[in-house]
Amino acid sequence: CALPSSFTAIMGPSGSGKSTLLHVLAGLDTVTSGQVFICDVDLSTLSEKQLTLVRRERLGFVFQAFNLVPTLDALENMTLPLDLAGTKPDREWLDTIVRTVGLADRLQNRPNQLSGGQQQRVAVARALLARPEIIFADEPTGNLDSTSSAEVLGFLRRSVDEFGQTVVMVTHDPVAASYTDRVLFLADGKIVDELRSPDRDQILEKMARLQDAAAQKAAG
Repeated sequence: CALPSSFTAIMGPSGSGKSTLLHVLAGLDTVTSGQVFICDVDLSTLSEKQLTLVRRERLGFVFQAFNLVPTLDALENMTLPLDLAGTKPDREWLDTIVRTVGLADRLQNRPNQLSGGQQQRVAVARALLARPEIIFADEPTGNLDSTSSAEVLGFLRRSVDEFGQTVVMVTHDPVAASYTDRVLFLADGKIVDELRSPDRDQILEKMARLQDAAAQKAAG
């Protein structure tokens, strides 16, 4: 099915269940109750082999640790999932992504020859190359400085606006979340609030309330 392009952030205090929710949505962890649907597919009914196929063919992943193969250059890292699946990248789409990610002159560089921001842009390009229905990003800017973070977040934003991508991102950073269309706030494993068209100050206010509530609960 055609998912609407959107950029959603998941936020909440430490221990609120952010990464667990992302892993369940992405089929990396199985639910103990309830259901998870990606379009018309109920992930909770799939075998491990079927889940692997869904993750490979319909989903993309970007993690805080860039997860690049150090012996491969940037281009080889971008195309690795397709190579493993025995398919060739669409050359025009590859060229579009490389141009958008701004790494055309660094494709032959290995990860240790790239900055953190460049490595993460390679990881995002790798996720986009297979044209996934959803990209799941777990703290994608957690290891980056503010300039590199802005590069990566700008690229994710463009992938939504220009390529029609859907992105779901866990983050603790209000600045990162301000790039999104919607922020979902978690507390004790439940969605307790949301913001649409968020800005940094609104996000900070909501997070402060959640932190206060979590501190009061812990004290009481």
